[in-house]
Amino acid sequence: MTSTSWNPDRPWRGIMVATALPLRPDLSVDYDAYAEHVRRLIANGCDGVVPNGSLGEYQTLTDEERARVVRTAVEAAGDGARVMPGVAAYGSAEARRWTEQAADAGCGSVLLLPPNAYRADEHAVRAHYAHVAEAGVPVVAYNNPIDTKVDLGPALLAGLHGDGSVVAVKEFTGDVRRAYEIAELAPELDLLIGADDVLLELAIAGAVGWIAGYPNAFPASCARLYHAAVAGDLETALPLYRSLHPLLRWDSKTEFVQSIKLSMDIAGHRGGPTRPPRSPLTGETEAAVRAATEKAIAEGHR
Repeated sequence: MTSTSWNPDRPWRGIMVATALPLRPDLSVDYDAYAEHVRRLIANGCDGVVPNGSLGEYQTLTDEERARVVRTAVEAAGDGARVMPGVAAYGSAEARRWTEQAADAGCGSVLLLPPNAYRADEHAVRAHYAHVAEAGVPVVAYNNPIDTKVDLGPALLAGLHGDGSVVAVKEFTGDVRRAYEIAELAPELDLLIGADDVLLELAIAGAVGWIAGYPNAFPASCARLYHAAVAGDLETALPLYRSLHPLLRWDSKTEFVQSIKLSMDIAGHRGGPTRPPRSPLTGETEAAVRAATEKAIAEGHR
């Protein structure tokens, strides 16, 4: 039976939280708050962290900030294998350089989007992943065709895995049917839940990990949900899933960064503002996130 728990030999498995990055009111990075956040996640049942993803606002960071975020995460996690930095970049060479920086920091794996400066064809996608994989760090592919316009479909993923370029995929499309085709075409490729609001469905379909958003705000409850889901314990998982789903679905919305940071703030943890062009939530959107967060707190989630 495939293990769904974290272990240093396959450190991309388990609950790897795509970490939000606490910012000060002047929008500078609060590295101390970030380190505290990483420690809190791991202490509350999460297995590791994914810094410098979209939720970590990597597109707005300077090179110096981006590198320091990785070093901070490694130090706070206490084990670099528990850190999977996002290494997305417009150019393959730059993504390779970020992967080499992750290797130097001691990270156990990296998360890589396909080329996203244009609609890359299969040849370009495979060359991109092969070039980054040459750095020697296990690469987790990130399939998000909604934003990148490049779809890592099951057949292409099987090709990437056959090339030796990827060990797993963060599947964000929300199309649960893909899980079964991926398992048929590339049975050794690890499927990781990429969107919070299909967690239960993908866990049942055989996912062995979760690159997660809402554990930033409620790590303990989300950890309990994940472990029940991958164990097939629907009696425990389904009520938790129904209770948390009004929040989990915000992970798949345009305002996911602001929503998760607002939930963190309400839950008593440092989320803070977002850097432009993201702006604070207002009106009905803010009210909806606030109400769902306060309801989750009232129901005992933490």
